[in-house]
Amino acid sequence: MAAYTHLDAHAQELLQDYRQLRPALEKLAQEAYEILRQALSQQGIYVTAIEYRVKAEASLAGKLELKGAKYKTIRNITDLVGIRVITSYSDDVDKVAAIAKRIFDVDWQQSVDKRKLHELNSFGYNSLHYICRMPSGDIPFELQMRTALQHVWSTLVHDTGYKSDVKIPQEYIRQFSRLAGMMELLDDEFSRLRLVLADYRRHIQSLVKSGQLDEVPLSADAFRNFLQLQPFDRLNKRIAAVNQAEIYPVSLMPFLRVLQSFGLETIGDVQHFIEENTEDAYQLAVSQLAITDLDILSASTALQNLCLVYALKQGRGREGIKAIYDAINGEDPANAMLADMVFEQASTLPFMNAKE
Repeated sequence: MAAYTHLDAHAQELLQDYRQLRPALEKLAQEAYEILRQALSQQGIYVTAIEYRVKAEASLAGKLELKGAKYKTIRNITDLVGIRVITSYSDDVDKVAAIAKRIFDVDWQQSVDKRKLHELNSFGYNSLHYICRMPSGDIPFELQMRTALQHVWSTLVHDTGYKSDVKIPQEYIRQFSRLAGMMELLDDEFSRLRLVLADYRRHIQSLVKSGQLDEVPLSADAFRNFLQLQPFDRLNKRIAAVNQAEIYPVSLMPFLRVLQSFGLETIGDVQHFIEENTEDAYQLAVSQLAITDLDILSASTALQNLCLVYALKQGRGREGIKAIYDAINGEDPANAMLADMVFEQASTLPFMNAKE
């Protein structure tokens, strides 16, 4: 245990109190961290990181050497326990703060919102700092809330020694100020872009639900919303009825790239694709089931047969069928054999003969 003989008597007393309090500090840090983590999870708030620490003895000794007289008791030191929450977006800082106010007792006189200081070169220090206590506790702890960009900036500033006692030339201060402004703009723009994209997704959902499918571009979000309408359910049930089979759920998202490869551009195009090929897809599925006794079918059966029929109608032949299997199953030599089999089965069906 270090002696720290350079400290005055009061600082030495505070340091001894810290050593006795250390187990309680460790317990507080873990409990506060876990309560906050669970609260954020329950509210569905994603954070980049949440960390906690108890101030190291050497760090405390350095602090007491500089301003030990400021503190009457060890409990006057508010950062013996620290929790840091790092968010992806600046508006999420306020969400974390709202939750913290609900689950902890906040000392508003000692808390500081450094985002409101508006210093030109202080972007990395624009985090929100609350001094908190547990509802039934008397030991304070510091809760820092900042964005990932603010955290990176703070780390870089610390590493470059910008906040050291060495006087920095004006030209370097100007460069720091310019970079700080750029970082703050990036933080704001990422938050703004998230709101814009959220509005766009809601708009797409509204169009899909209202049936205005021709106005909805075929994207991952739009296709996912379209799948909620269960557009392939009817054909799946019709195919399953052939063998009285059960249908087990699988993701249909891998088929998005296949539909896009067909040149379909909107969800309306997908709906037309379904309507125009349903009967032929049913006939192809029946021809496959006729030589099996399968009683469990994948929920992708309808869409897969729709894609196979479309490729055949477009004259893509065996290679077109193999490309579909490669896209949804990954490239595999067995896909060529599957393609040959499907092509032979389809060759006797009306839609193939009609094309010829």
